[in-house]
Amino acid sequence: MTSEDAAKRAQELFLSGFHCSQAVFAAIAEKFGMEPSEDVIAALSPFGGGIGCNGDVCGVLSGAVAAVGFLMGKRAPGQKDHKEMWRLSRRVVDAFGDITKVYGGPNCSDIARVDWGNVLHVRAFRKDPDSRRAECVMVMGKMAELLARLLERGI
Repeated sequence: MTSEDAAKRAQELFLSGFHCSQAVFAAIAEKFGMEPSEDVIAALSPFGGGIGCNGDVCGVLSGAVAAVGFLMGKRAPGQKDHKEMWRLSRRVVDAFGDITKVYGGPNCSDIARVDWGNVLHVRAFRKDPDSRRAECVMVMGKMAELLARLLERGI
C-alpha cells in the first residue's frame, strides 16, 4: 500500500461510517501491517467531532498521533518507546497545523463547523453533499498521506 493508498483508505473508512479518528488510525495501521483489535478501534470513537463532539482538536490529528503510538509506543511499563516516537508525533502536530491553517486552526469547529449537539446539523453534515464533510475528507487524506510518508522514512 502506498502513502496515497493509505490516504484513500482513510477516506473510504470515514465515508463508510468510521469516525475521522478511527479512519486515519485504521488506515495507517493497515498500511504497516498491524491489525488493531476492535477494542482499540472502539477506543478511538469519542475523538470524532473534536474530542467528545465538543469541536475541540480534530479527530484526524488524534487518530494520527494514536497511530504513531500504536506503531512506536511501548507496550508494557518497563519498555521504552521507539526513540523517534516523540519527534514524529511533534512533526505530525506541526504538519496538521500547517494543513489546517486555511481553516483558522486545528479544531473540528474550525474545519467541520458543525454544532455536534444539534441533531439537524449533524444529519446535514453526514447527508448533504454540499456540507463541510468534504473538507474533513480532504484534511484526512492529506494527514494520512503525510503520516504514511513520514513513517516510511522511519522519521
